[in-house]
Amino acid sequence: MPTSPAPGTPAEVRRRMVALLAALTPLEGYNLSPLADVRFLRSNRPLKRMPVLYEPGIVIVAQGRKRGYLGSDVYLYDAQHYLAVAVPVPFSMETDASEKEPMLAIYLRLDFKVAAELMMQIDDRVGPSIARPRGMVSTPMESALAVSVLRFLEAMHDPLEAEVLGPSLVREIYFRVLTGQQGGTMRAALTLQGQFGKISRAISMIHRSYDEALGIEQLAKEAGMSVPTFHAHFKTVTDTSPMQYLKSTRLHQARLLMLRNGMTAGAACAQVGYESASQFSREFKRLFGRTPVDEVERMRKSFALPPQEDGAQFVSSH
Repeated sequence: MPTSPAPGTPAEVRRRMVALLAALTPLEGYNLSPLADVRFLRSNRPLKRMPVLYEPGIVIVAQGRKRGYLGSDVYLYDAQHYLAVAVPVPFSMETDASEKEPMLAIYLRLDFKVAAELMMQIDDRVGPSIARPRGMVSTPMESALAVSVLRFLEAMHDPLEAEVLGPSLVREIYFRVLTGQQGGTMRAALTLQGQFGKISRAISMIHRSYDEALGIEQLAKEAGMSVPTFHAHFKTVTDTSPMQYLKSTRLHQARLLMLRNGMTAGAACAQVGYESASQFSREFKRLFGRTPVDEVERMRKSFALPPQEDGAQFVSSH
């Protein structure tokens, strides 16, 4: 698809984004891109509200609508709003889409090295952010970001441009997010300020060692807090308790192992640190509403690409 010489009106930019992204998502589900940390997503049907766990990244929806629910907060991301995630957060999500008007989205997994380099340059010029850090924000799509995304999608249609210009265009998108309406909030979160930073260390430990016997005392020590203080601050950041977060992480990881690697429920149960298969099955069904076998089968039937249902919604095991 040829590159257009001028961005045009906001409506024209959106129309071209949809056309470009539709061509980049020939299959329903998760489509790979020329860049390792970028995926393109198509959904031809609505998805009912389900528990998800996003890894740090940016989700830009060109068509369709997603809603995330965390505690009493609702996070809308659609053609007018994008979602940015600074720390892994468990929440629930639903998607509006149809065969006639599929949900089309870009997922950019956050490269912390690139983000850190940009934040240093931004802070050198405008000063460190004093905004309150938040693990997840939904922000209106500004025209400058929309134009940057359009340029990126145009480059993805040309193998040479994708390879040579792609990384710099991703960097430009990061810049727009970090200097946008809630860029200060994201920069504050990513620089791990104050109590947020201490909790982030414990969250990182959970994702590194979820298959080990972690206790709240060990996690509180990692955060450098007393147990009561740690528990209170952890719930403020994630809207859940530390042990519930650990359990959710293990169950999401087990679902990935069964879906991606073809593991049995018993093998996945042991791999993520559960000692009791019956407890694993009970807690899995309580979270996902189905048995492990039924949930994996549902996901395989729902999407054309079998590895996973929505690349942005799962935390990888790295």
